Amino acid sequence: MASKTTNPFVFLQQVRSEAGKVTWPSRRETMISTVMVLIFSLLAMVFFFAADQLMGLAVELILGIGR
Repeated sequence: MASKTTNPFVFLQQVRSEAGKVTWPSRRETMISTVMVLIFSLLAMVFFFAADQLMGLAVELILGIGR
C-alpha cells in the first residue's frame, strides 16, 4: 500500500476548511445538554448507591459478614 504524503500547510488548510463545516450547538442547546448530563449522573449515583446498600444488607443477612 503506497503512502501518500501531504504538505503540512495543505493539511492545515484542509483542517480549517473542515472545521468551518461543523455545525456548532447554540448556547441554549449546550446548557440543556449539560443539565441533562448532570441529572442523569445524579440518577445513576442514586441507583448505584441504593443497589450497593441493598447488596451489602443482603450479604450481611445471608453470610453474617460485612459492616
